[in-house]
Amino acid sequence: MNGAVARGLREAGAVLREQGGAEIFSRHRPLMTFLGITPFVTNDTFIAPTASVVGEVTNWDQSSIWYGAVVRADASHPITIGFNSSIGEGSVVTTLRKNATLQTGFPPVTHIGHYVTVGAGSVLKSCRIDDLVVIGEKCTIMEGALVEANTILEPGTFVPPYARIPSGQKWGGNPAKFIANLDANELDSIKKTSLEVQERAKEHLTEFLPVGNTYVHLEELEKQNADVKQG
Repeated sequence: MNGAVARGLREAGAVLREQGGAEIFSRHRPLMTFLGITPFVTNDTFIAPTASVVGEVTNWDQSSIWYGAVVRADASHPITIGFNSSIGEGSVVTTLRKNATLQTGFPPVTHIGHYVTVGAGSVLKSCRIDDLVVIGEKCTIMEGALVEANTILEPGTFVPPYARIPSGQKWGGNPAKFIANLDANELDSIKKTSLEVQERAKEHLTEFLPVGNTYVHLEELEKQNADVKQG
């Protein structure tokens, strides 16, 4: 009961501040520097305002991190998201803890290649995803796993640690099992899917404005200045 009342008071206060023209800032930071390392993003990378990208993360051109997704590289192991790749809503991309190692001897980084589509609600940890891969919604890919290029994972697929998904195939299930070889249409659809997501990301990037209404006041001042000059 107390929580409901407190929430109601906060919402009422927010409405009154907005109606009064007060500047409202979001406390959430989509990009967060961790131990002196700031995520790298390009000018055409879309990071949703409610996403969280932390630490040693590299987001290449036209990549996108969607609403509620978390990309967290805070354990001295980098995360790379390739060109035209996307991380769906509510997904988590992270690495093993600091000083951890893989049984393969490779560093426990998380690498996501180019033209990769990660479905909403998926979890990726210290794995390697090659180029041109579609990962369905709510998939889990564990440490040391390798998903080769030109593959599709069905929604809900669980890829166990150190598993390998061969190129040109469709896998699904828990644990992941081979379903079928991809035909030409399915192979073509992989890149098309990533391009469709990227087009939506461009629209969101264009529509998104910084939180607050300072720009409205600036426009009013510019208009007043123009009226003065004309008068």
